Amino acid sequence: MRRIAILTSGGDAPGMNAAIRAIVRKGIYHGMKILGISRGFAGLIDGDFMELDGTAVSDIIQRGGTILRTARSDEFLEEEGQRKALESLKKFEIDAVVVIGGNGSLRGASRLSSLGVFTLAIPVTIDNDIPCTDYSIGFDTTVNTVVDAINKIRDTATSHERVFVIEVMGRESGFIALTAGLAGGAESILIPEMGYDMEMVIEKTVRGLNRGKLHSIIVVAEGAGDVMEISEKIRKTAGLDVRVTILGHLQRGGSPSAFDRVTASRMGSKAIELILGNKTNRMVGIRSGKIGHINIDTVLKHEAKIDLEVYDLAGILGK
Repeated sequence: MRRIAILTSGGDAPGMNAAIRAIVRKGIYHGMKILGISRGFAGLIDGDFMELDGTAVSDIIQRGGTILRTARSDEFLEEEGQRKALESLKKFEIDAVVVIGGNGSLRGASRLSSLGVFTLAIPVTIDNDIPCTDYSIGFDTTVNTVVDAINKIRDTATSHERVFVIEVMGRESGFIALTAGLAGGAESILIPEMGYDMEMVIEKTVRGLNRGKLHSIIVVAEGAGDVMEISEKIRKTAGLDVRVTILGHLQRGGSPSAFDRVTASRMGSKAIELILGNKTNRMVGIRSGKIGHINIDTVLKHEAKIDLEVYDLAGILGK
């Protein structure tokens, strides 16, 4: 294994560059030549390759996003697109591919493996919805970004004695909302994995304000409901002054946290070790602080689960 290609796919996340840097430098240390593929699977199909040396990855560990850029590729889902991808890998004499991304990227990695390509994957998504790993790269940074936003919103909410409904990202996953809501002291956290009674949410909000609270923060995962409808329901039912903040894509950007940088570096290093050990179709992951690996197809058969103890704790502390 002497020529390794890296691609980043799907949604960008802080820490992608740290993973790229680790793969490049650890690979070079072991005498490998590392190539980057621009724009994910789309770039793989188009043959958009570039050599990455130590200088190319200098001064990127602190940068958000991905220097390789990213894109979604419907073409790769078709046989013709996969044929072109294989031709590109053959043209550039690639021995192994490391795919960095979320659930869709893992499915792409699995497909590459089934086509006979030596493939590894590193879990990167702010949603943290990849099973068989405690954390995906980018999640910690995003949670800290959201907590910082909650802290700032709380200041103005208190000053004006208002209720704020804050929408966070996560698609159909509530990991960001739950973790950031707990860390930010939100009164209520609404996530798609757990049903909620809007009347009880309103009752809890009113009860808190009646006992002297000067504000109320309600964190809503984007898959849990329409924040405009939720805020309007509170306003009409309780007669409260309600404001909505949709944090949007600012949650994806920014310099990665120390935890994400270190975890990405460890995962990137592990990917090279797996290549040296001739272990293919594996996803690198972290469990109880230990970096390990698991079959990609096994990962795709599971679903990431919300920790119910954390959810219950958030409900108790938010009263």
